[in-house]
Amino acid sequence: MLLLCAAFLFSCKGNKNIPDVSAIKINIGTQRFEQDFFAMDTNKVAESMQAILKKYPDFLPDFTFNILGLDLDSLLVPNNPQDQAIRMFIHDYMPMKDSADLMYKNFSKESEAIKQGLQFVKYYFPKYQIPESIITFIGPINANFETSFGVQGDVLTNKAFGIGLQLHLGKYFSFYRTQEGLEQYPDYISDNFDAQHIPVNCMRNIIDDMFHDKTNGKALIEQMVDRGRKIYLITKFLPYTPEYVCICYTKQQLSDSYNNEAVIWNLFLNNDLLNKTDPNITKNYIGESPKTQELGEGSPGNIGTFSGLQIVKKYMERFPETTPAELMKLDARDIFNKTKYKPHS
Repeated sequence: MLLLCAAFLFSCKGNKNIPDVSAIKINIGTQRFEQDFFAMDTNKVAESMQAILKKYPDFLPDFTFNILGLDLDSLLVPNNPQDQAIRMFIHDYMPMKDSADLMYKNFSKESEAIKQGLQFVKYYFPKYQIPESIITFIGPINANFETSFGVQGDVLTNKAFGIGLQLHLGKYFSFYRTQEGLEQYPDYISDNFDAQHIPVNCMRNIIDDMFHDKTNGKALIEQMVDRGRKIYLITKFLPYTPEYVCICYTKQQLSDSYNNEAVIWNLFLNNDLLNKTDPNITKNYIGESPKTQELGEGSPGNIGTFSGLQIVKKYMERFPETTPAELMKLDARDIFNKTKYKPHS
């Protein structure tokens, strides 16, 4: 069944009573690692790496080992065989760096969005230790990180947000449209490779850091509610960001989903899916995928998260005194049972 088009766009801007966080001070700076790295003298790799290490003492070791797969200690020794790998990377990725320079010549807009998100994080979770800096970088095109929400190019290190600009160049960026690019990142993933999703990915990483995924092996309904409340947290941290961006749908997919909320819920009821624990079944409704097979070509994947979010919203409507921190401590099944969720056709 194809989802019908809806006339309304839904966004996080509909949230009421957004708290004033302007007095919450966030001390976080932005560093453009890719500018320093690509400016190195490739005839003097060891000397250049020494200088970069002084400026990025925590990030460079992570970048070299976890992203480039190279040994930093070796690279700090002159005329090391791994120098050639650095030269090749800089040569091959300079065009991508040039594209990133055009798109992110000034990163202040993105930095301010992240900073504002952190103000809301501190408002709701005052004891959380926020990162010290925002570091942009460019890594290999296959450099990505698996989160509980899916694949993304941004990571949270011990002290910083690492923003992988290679996966934020816009969904029509030439490489993403090549055969190799499409094999690595199908449309439903690369659709989110834009500037809007930089602060969303940062909040995803914070939520994963605060609340480790413990849903493996649990019933589908519990996984749905847990994913739903994590998306709910993103909308609280980024209340001025459209909801479709928060959930990583398109505008049309989200409006269609709201217009067919009862149809979606009946999919789970009529097929007796809510208590399924088999990962071969649950993965069809939780996590990244191009569509929900039973709902047709126009439908989004990850449809269980949409229903989970609606259940969480319903719970918060019924129990408005519940704080986000309290919400995250509740039993997912109990949240579902207390909402008596039943959308109308």
